[in-house]
Formats: sequence, C-alpha cells, structure tokens
Amino acid sequence: MIFNKTLNYIVIFFLLFGLTFQMHAQESDVGNWLIYIGNKKVNSKFNLHNEIQYRNYDAIGDLEQLLLRTGLGYTFKDNSYNLLLGYGYIVSENYKDENEKYAINEHRIFQQFTSLQTIGSIKIQHRYRFEQRFVERDFKQRFRYFVSLNIPLKIKKNTQTYLSVYNEIFMNTNSPVFDRNRLYGGIGYNINNNIRVEIGYMNQFFEKYNRDQLNIISFVNF
Repeated sequence: MIFNKTLNYIVIFFLLFGLTFQMHAQESDVGNWLIYIGNKKVNSKFNLHNEIQYRNYDAIGDLEQLLLRTGLGYTFKDNSYNLLLGYGYIVSENYKDENEKYAINEHRIFQQFTSLQTIGSIKIQHRYRFEQRFVERDFKQRFRYFVSLNIPLKIKKNTQTYLSVYNEIFMNTNSPVFDRNRLYGGIGYNINNNIRVEIGYMNQFFEKYNRDQLNIISFVNF
C-alpha cells in the first residue's frame, strides 16, 4: 500500500510538470530530460540497476534521445562500494537540417565502480565508468568520472528536502579526447526511504558549444 501510494506521487509529479511544459513549449535552446533510475536489491550483495531517460531538444515533444540502461552490481565493504557490469540501448534523433531528422542506434557495454562517503550530513558519491560503444558501424570507447554532493536542507521541521550538485566529465580514448562535461544543480525531496524526486538545471558543455537542460529525476529502490 505504501509503495503504491508513493508511486502515485511520482506519477502526479511528472504529469504536473509535463502539463506545464506542454502549455509553455516553444522553440527553445533549453532541453528537458525525464529520468527514472531504479535499483532492485537481489540479496545483501547483488543488485539490479534499471534506468530510463527520455531526452528532448525543447521543453517537451521533440525527442533528442531515448536511453535504456540495465546492469548487475555487487556491493561490498559496508555498502560503501559497488561494482556493476551493464548494458545500454540508445536511440538518438539528430537533425540533418531545421526540419529533417535521422535516427542513430547505439548498443553500449559498460563497467562501473561507485564509492560512497559521508562528511557530517553531506553524502558524496564518486562514480568511474568505462564504456564500449557500438554506434551503428563504429566502435568507440569512453571514460566518465562523476562526483556528486547530496546536502540536506532543514526547512522548519522538514529534513526531507536536499540540495543536489554534481559534475561529470567524459573523455574519449581516441581524438578528440575531450567529449563533454555536465554540471548540475537541483533540489530534491525524499518521499520515503526508498523513493526520492529531483528537479534541477544542467549545463552540458561540448568542445565548441554548450546546451542547457532542465532535468526531472525519480530514484526508486525496491
């Protein structure tokens, strides 16, 4: 009953923001990402990761990329470290010109190591990911380093609200070495011990240009 109730909160959350974007959607340089990240605990050591990301060029309705990701992880050392082997399927819709788009399919295998630490009430996560990317007929490899801070915000008697900040850099094994950098800041709310939601702003910086994104994220542990 509690799980169903909290899932209803998430659905309402996404619907409200979706309606807002639909009402105000126009040609814009600001994109929108709707993200679901789930984690299923198999036993005390193993976990299943599952993830869906629906990315738009504009506020809503102009698909840029659909990303599906899953993996099997192993947790050790008092749940502070996690090793994960995963697979991702990505469909990207790129523009040929102002009116015509074309699709690119990508299959991705990745290896990931995550470490968690706490300083006072602040939670810090480091994530190291190495990817093997099969993009149509091309093969590419990429390294990613992600660091995030989760900072509780005490608003009156409410301790469920928090500030979320992260930076992630992407480096290719071939030239050009620098792929992109993502800088994010947002605010989140812990619905309960297993479910939280966030809304935030992300700047994605490429070699020659950058893009702004509005991110809406749900995290579910079950």
